[in-house]
Amino acid sequence: MSDELYRKLQQYLDTLSVGFPPTESGIELKILKALFSEADAELTLSLSQKLETAEDIAARLGRDAAQTAAQLKDMRDRGLLFSMEKGGVTRYSAFQFVHGVLEFQIHTIGKELAEMYEAYFAEAFGNAVLFSTPNFMRTIPVQEALDAKQTIATFNDAVQYLRSQNLIAVADCYCRKEQAALGKDTGQPMETCFMFGPMAKYYIDTKLGRQVTADEAVSILTNAEKAGLVTQSAAAQNPIALCSCSGDSCMVLRALKLSDKPAAHVTSNYQASVEASECIGCQACVDICHMHAITMKDDIAEINLDRCIGCGLCVRRCAPGAIHLMLKADQPDIPPTIVEQVQQMAKARKLAK
Repeated sequence: MSDELYRKLQQYLDTLSVGFPPTESGIELKILKALFSEADAELTLSLSQKLETAEDIAARLGRDAAQTAAQLKDMRDRGLLFSMEKGGVTRYSAFQFVHGVLEFQIHTIGKELAEMYEAYFAEAFGNAVLFSTPNFMRTIPVQEALDAKQTIATFNDAVQYLRSQNLIAVADCYCRKEQAALGKDTGQPMETCFMFGPMAKYYIDTKLGRQVTADEAVSILTNAEKAGLVTQSAAAQNPIALCSCSGDSCMVLRALKLSDKPAAHVTSNYQASVEASECIGCQACVDICHMHAITMKDDIAEINLDRCIGCGLCVRRCAPGAIHLMLKADQPDIPPTIVEQVQQMAKARKLAK
């Protein structure tokens, strides 16, 4: 296999979403070779993120239409491309590594690939995710942590957002599946990742997930919160995905934990606060915090706001009600659409180079 071809593919994927950076070890090329044949790589490099029909792609490349359509469908079915069907017409596009090609391997992830992904995360990808987190993902507080008296925007209320969707798919968590392949089963709920709109249809069509009603989705979300998982979505007001994440497995939360100040790298509207006179020193909040933001001083919980990402799990676990969420003084500017979110990410990456 040609390293030059796969290096070109790596460089292309590195321009999308959180990127796909090179390493000294070359582990990223091993990952690409495990997923893409040379024919797959060549076709991917001829595509953009603009959706096109198989016929248009074939005509543009001077290829046989039937063979091109068959290859595109095969690659789509293996999670290497994105597709969208409308009016009986299917269109295809190249797609980023995360959220994208990586998560689309949810049914095929095994120990060998999982070990490669872990090595890549440790060498380069973790830092790439950390750099991108403010524009990539945002924390949504758990339902029970929100003050019922406050007016909450729909995009800050996961339950409201689920109930506003016309099409919902749920899938297993890729990150926990990867850890399970490495023999590190967390025992947490697995089927917790939601997709909406065209992404939901893609997951349903490719059997990566299944369609659920809003009521079933809310029930799944509630159980995930009870299990101590952090609710996250894309950093836009109309995200196409909503996940329930663990600090032991989620690549975003694990990347945040690499920082001394996770709060500086995450988009969140809230932060936790302790009413010292009501704290009984039970340490339930310490145990549930994924960011290790809570410590005890003189049997009273103290919150390191540099580490608090405003998930609200500590509020949910605090039996005496000594902890509550407060709106941050400086509210983050959350783009209305996914398109604007992607533009912000691209701008940030361009400025960094």
